[in-house]
Formats: sequence, structure tokens, C-alpha cells
Amino acid sequence: MIPPISLEEAQARLLALAEPLPIEHVDVEGTLGRYLASPISARRSQPVADVSAMDGYAIIPGDLAGPWKVIGESAAGHPFDGTLRPGEAVRISTGALLPAEAGAVILQEDVTREDNALALTGTAPQPGHKHIRRRGMDFTDGGPLLAQGMPIGPAQIGLAVAAGHKHLPVHRIPRITVIDSGDELAAEPDCCAVHQIPASNGAMLTAMMHSLPVDAKRIGPIPDDLDALVRAFEAASDADVIVTSGGASVGDHDLLRPALEAWGAEIDFWRVAIKPGKPLLVATRFHGERRQLVIGLPGNPVSSLVTAYLFVLPVLRALLGAAEPLPRSITAKLSAPLKAGGARREFLRGVWNGETVQALSLQDSGALSSLAASNVLIDRPARAEAVDAGSLVRMFLLQNGGIA
Repeated sequence: MIPPISLEEAQARLLALAEPLPIEHVDVEGTLGRYLASPISARRSQPVADVSAMDGYAIIPGDLAGPWKVIGESAAGHPFDGTLRPGEAVRISTGALLPAEAGAVILQEDVTREDNALALTGTAPQPGHKHIRRRGMDFTDGGPLLAQGMPIGPAQIGLAVAAGHKHLPVHRIPRITVIDSGDELAAEPDCCAVHQIPASNGAMLTAMMHSLPVDAKRIGPIPDDLDALVRAFEAASDADVIVTSGGASVGDHDLLRPALEAWGAEIDFWRVAIKPGKPLLVATRFHGERRQLVIGLPGNPVSSLVTAYLFVLPVLRALLGAAEPLPRSITAKLSAPLKAGGARREFLRGVWNGETVQALSLQDSGALSSLAASNVLIDRPARAEAVDAGSLVRMFLLQNGGIA
């Protein structure tokens, strides 16, 4: 039997199969959580002209000592339309256009005003000081704005709108089907026989997929029957990615591989040298000119979620056009010692308090309670030596029970 491959090789091989989906142009307010399909440039300058950064009075550059006569006002959206001369000042609001002749802004707390007479009582301004936002300070018309592959969050949406964009280029939302299988799975969690368990993996994985902008649906649970599993694949023929849970191992009832072959898919690789999650399987099938991906996850719930975190979510990000689809790790100090590791690279459930991290005592791959209690996966290399409290470890953040 071919030995399991490394995590990095498996991720690289899988991502090489995940070509970004076709590009579409979407109203900017509907792009939250997606990724830019191509770089965009500004369509206007911000600000479009010099504006005041504070409430105060605008004066000409060489007239800094006063006194001044207030001859008008410039408010946001209502610029002063006269001419500013020496000895004169214009009341100005934050964000309002500077009069063409103005070169300095006096803060309102540095002056006293009686009717239209203005006198300096505080610090005199200097021409070009910090209280003026110069034209193009934020971005300039035609200049680079956002890079290809960048995730689109609230700040990116605000920037794109401010720069004159109504639509943004993004990749089509992936269609995902989650299939869980096994004779032991009960569809109704409140109606389980003694020999059954609730089909929690399908619900968990579908919820996990919805942490990204995807069209995810669930099929199952499917019994351990080859024809039934092939029919489930046929029902998912419109999916870009099919995620299965269970049946990827080597037992007599593990039917994923023969079902995939009967459906017309080819196995790309099987088994990864990690714990939990060794029996991960990846297959492809061409449906017309479109390549479908099948990611077979282990049936144990912790194994299923960990491998979905390390493989499925990165694939979905890649299909969406992410420049960096893989999760990022951080380091933290242990608050308790860790014993020596095993022959495979391990991902331990742990709790991080913002300063230190501790591995949970219950690490069984079927234990959902410790998975729900954890907020990190501690990444331990194969054959890791025992380490003391205070040692640095690498870890991946989990949010809301497994969302990257």
C-alpha cells in the first residue's frame, strides 16, 4: 500500500486542481466575503480637492496673525463661492472644500469671534499644516486601489464605493454538496435507535461551508449501499465540489472509492500523514468541460472537521479566487506541558486565552464536546518531543467551532 503523503503535498495537489470559477461583475454591496477576481483602480481622487480636516477658519497662507473678517462659510457639500483675500477668513467645517486661495486652517478653539470679527488667541497655524487633507491624500484617479485575490470585507467595500465603483469583478459562487453516509446514521437527532447515532457531520460540515459565500446543500444520510451512494453522486452532478463524510477508509463497508469509480471519477490521492484525518481522499470527474472535485473526509466528527478546515475551506477559497487560500498559523506559549507525539503530524484541540494555550485532555476523534470547547488546533510535528509549559507552539485559530 502506498504510504500517506504529507499535509503540504496533499494541500498543494488539491489546490492545483482548484481553478477559480468564471468571473462575474456583482453590485459592490453584494460582494462581502468574496475575493477580487482582478485588480481595480480608483475612478476618482479622494479627496477630489483640498478639504479641511477640522472645524475652524480658512485663511490665505501669508496672513497667519490676524485679525480677520469672516466673509462667508464653507460646509461639507456647500462650498464657499467667493474670493478670499488678506485679512479675511471663511468659516469651514470638517470635510468642506477649502477656498481656492486658502492655505491654512485655524482651529476654532484657537480664535475668538464677535460677530464677523475674528482674533487669534491660541497657536498660529502654518501653511500646509496637518489640518488640511490634500487632494488625492487617500487615493488618486487611475491609481491602484485593491489587488487581485484580496478578500472583500466592509473596509474594502467602503473603499471601492468611495473610489467610484458600483460593481466589482468576482468569481462565481461555488456550488457545494455535502454527503454523509453510514448505516449507523439517523436523519432525525431526536429519534435514534440504540444502534444509531445522529447524522451530525452533514449538519456540521454544511454549516462550516456557509462560513464562506457558497451555495451549499446537503444529501443524506446515505446507507452503506453502493448503488445508493452512486445515486447520491448523480444527484450532486451540478456541484463544483462534493464533500463526503465517512466511507473513505479500508473497512468492508467503506464504499466511497468503488462508488466514485462507478460514477466515473478518478482518485487523485488517498491518505494523508496527519492525525486526526489520515483516510482523506481526493478525486476528480469531468462533467462536460468542467472539472468536479470530490473530497472524501473521514467519518469521525473531529477528523471530519479538521480535514475540512485544512482542505475543504482552502479549496473553496481557491475557487473564489483567494490569493492566500490556506489558513494562517500563529504561535503561543503553552500553559501546561505536552507529552511526546506519535508518528504522524497531530492537530490537537486546545483553548487559547489570548496569551497562552492549553491542549484539552480529551483528544478522541469522536469527541465533539472537546471540539466545541476548543478555539485552536495545536499543530505538532511527527514524532514531536515532550515540551514543558512556556514552550512556543504553532496553532491555527478556530472560530465558532471550526470556521476559519
